[in-house]
Amino acid sequence: MKTKILITGGAGNIGGSLARRLVENKNYEVTIVDSLLTGSIMKLPDVKFKNWKFIKADVNDYRDIAPIIIAGSFHYIFHYAAVVGVNRTLSNPVKVLKDIEGLKNIMSLAKNTGVERVFFSSSSEIYGEPFELPQREATTPLNSRLPYAIVKNVAEAYCRSYLQEYGLKYTIFRFFNTYGPLQSQDFVMSRFIRMAHENRDISIHGNGSQTRTFCYIDDNLDVTIKSMEEDYWINDVVNVGNDDEIAIIDLAKKIISLTRSKSNIIHLPKREEGDMTRRKPDISKMKLLISRELTPIDQGILLTIENSI
Repeated sequence: MKTKILITGGAGNIGGSLARRLVENKNYEVTIVDSLLTGSIMKLPDVKFKNWKFIKADVNDYRDIAPIIIAGSFHYIFHYAAVVGVNRTLSNPVKVLKDIEGLKNIMSLAKNTGVERVFFSSSSEIYGEPFELPQREATTPLNSRLPYAIVKNVAEAYCRSYLQEYGLKYTIFRFFNTYGPLQSQDFVMSRFIRMAHENRDISIHGNGSQTRTFCYIDDNLDVTIKSMEEDYWINDVVNVGNDDEIAIIDLAKKIISLTRSKSNIIHLPKREEGDMTRRKPDISKMKLLISRELTPIDQGILLTIENSI
């Protein structure tokens, strides 16, 4: 019998990449759900694979998602559907808050249909302004006022509550800047690469000293899929990212160099909110599951450029 997997947000960067990887295994039957608000059918798996289907639906609408889950008899659900991107989440705070409904729909339907485990895509934004470095799963300061971070915090609480009340198993992935060929232009890595490719000015908010870490998509997938296949991190939270910290201005310079671009770097006013000073995860848990070195950022950038759709 095939293992049945549902991916919400499966036409996005991480969800689409996950779907493409999973369908390579003929023992998996994958259902992909996406509203296509920000996703794209271009990110779906190749039609040569016959073990997947796509359904356009809004997970935040119970009437949309309920028939899919009730009929699907899924073993696992990867709930990756969400409003993402700094500019988009800052500009649409009410839309961000509606993502709580999607999580509630997934959890309530999962507990009633025999789903073995729900995998939820949380975020590094849950840490807010750094309280400690590296940022550890056990320390969550709750100091961010952003709706996006608040929603992720509330969603994590739902996962723990449904375990306690109904025995529904979960795994929470706190993703730190995951990039790759399917990433849209709303994120710093993909935006810098596009501007450099077009020899356009690369704009940075503030002086560029704020740091981030960047995880290439293959590293993300190797770990998250293995956690499902080998029963890791059941009822647990894990940082999924890279611990190689880089200043945003240095990232821009690196991309300009690697692409041999003529772009200049220009500085915009610092964002009033939503631009934390540092990001650096503790990925000790993640490293237990990956038996190789993580993808160096130079290599990841070149792979992204080479394979972008």
